[in-house]
Amino acid sequence: MVEGNGCCKLAGPGYDTPLEAMSGPREVLIYVTCVYTGTGREKPDFLATVDVDPNSPTYSKVIHRLPVPYIGDELHHSGWNACSSCHGDPSADRRFLILPSLLSGRIYVVDTKTNPKAPSLHKVVQPDDIVKKTGLAYPHTSHCLASGDVMVSCLGDKDGNAKGNGFLLLDSQFNVKGRWEKPGHSPSFGYDFWYQPRHKTMISSSWGAPAAFTKGFNLQHVADGLYGRHLFVYSWPDGELKQTMDLGNTGLIPLEIRFLHDPSKDTGYVGCALSSNMVRFFKTQDGSWNHEVAISVQPLKVQNWILPEMPGLITDFLISLDDRFLYFVNWLHGDVRQYNIEDPKNPVLAGQVWVGGLVQKRSPIVAVTEDGHTWQSNVPEIQGRSLRGGPQMIQLSLDGKRLYVTNSLFSTWDRQFYPELMEKGSHMLQIDVDTEKGGLKINPNFFVDFGAEPDGPSLAHEMRYPGGDCTSDIWI
Repeated sequence: MVEGNGCCKLAGPGYDTPLEAMSGPREVLIYVTCVYTGTGREKPDFLATVDVDPNSPTYSKVIHRLPVPYIGDELHHSGWNACSSCHGDPSADRRFLILPSLLSGRIYVVDTKTNPKAPSLHKVVQPDDIVKKTGLAYPHTSHCLASGDVMVSCLGDKDGNAKGNGFLLLDSQFNVKGRWEKPGHSPSFGYDFWYQPRHKTMISSSWGAPAAFTKGFNLQHVADGLYGRHLFVYSWPDGELKQTMDLGNTGLIPLEIRFLHDPSKDTGYVGCALSSNMVRFFKTQDGSWNHEVAISVQPLKVQNWILPEMPGLITDFLISLDDRFLYFVNWLHGDVRQYNIEDPKNPVLAGQVWVGGLVQKRSPIVAVTEDGHTWQSNVPEIQGRSLRGGPQMIQLSLDGKRLYVTNSLFSTWDRQFYPELMEKGSHMLQIDVDTEKGGLKINPNFFVDFGAEPDGPSLAHEMRYPGGDCTSDIWI
């Protein structure tokens, strides 16, 4: 901890270091954003509380549902009002979960501290207020800042144009402050972002124009320039766009982005969905940033699909708090992978497990090998249930030994690629992780069926632990 800043150990939320966080308490609850938007069911989206304590009688069950007050939001990602970036501030409190609504533009603030098992709605930031003060719409990623503000990436303007995207700032009372980036320094596309204060840098990624992706995926839209392939490097915290990295065809649709958790490190990764590459970015000797492909998932030659080749479609990834392992999903292929990244330039495959996908044995789609043989993946049943959809969002326990997986990407894309999810809903799995030698294994005792919800099957997306997690905390 830096001396002279009025901080003392454990004064604020989170942990002093990433390694200290690994010895934090085991998770007992997980909050999951659940969606009815786009399913044909006129019900509000909700935040589910799932019991993940194996000693509890309600283990692996939804124990509470908090419906939002509107219909048509599309809850998506989530974040905290305070995390380890505020660890030195004794007045900060990791109390509120921030829920941006991708389609409606609302941002919900949920109180998780009064009753962690049954969170309650604290505030709604209305889209009219956001648009009026900033011009921003389609809010996505939320990160807390050491200042107490909350920063939210927004993917376009109210008409769905990518050109209007940028970064929204909310103050500690969740009032709209304005944009974070300097005027004239907005990126050309928006999606995720991560900042590394010791290197005075924030880097953001790029999905596409909301007017395009909200209608479903169309390959022609990529050729038309409606999807991104760039990373945007900003000075932190002053919001000046310093560099734009063109990832080219090896980096089409770069989505989730992460620096290594060690705040002294000047490298990280971005998962490029359509190219199905994990691209490493890093600082060079002259202070600029560069990139290289670190992991490449080869497309599958397939029969009975819309295209002759199927990309893996890397849609989410995360890094263990000790920066030893990287985990990512291939939403279309259906596998979850674990890589050892102790040498960040040369990741080594350490574990892989199939938990769904379009080429599993009950599917009409088959993969074809170079010598003409066909194959399909072996996806097990869990508690007598077939696994549907593909692995999409993941969350790792603080100690790195349990990986949780849901399978909804975005309702329009779910309907396009996995129409079964509309009828049967999502599920949530837990994968046991070997943190010594590497390896992944599905936990047969854990299965949360969001297809059995009282209001009908729902789509499950982002997951958060009340005490913090590997995909939101940033150290300064």
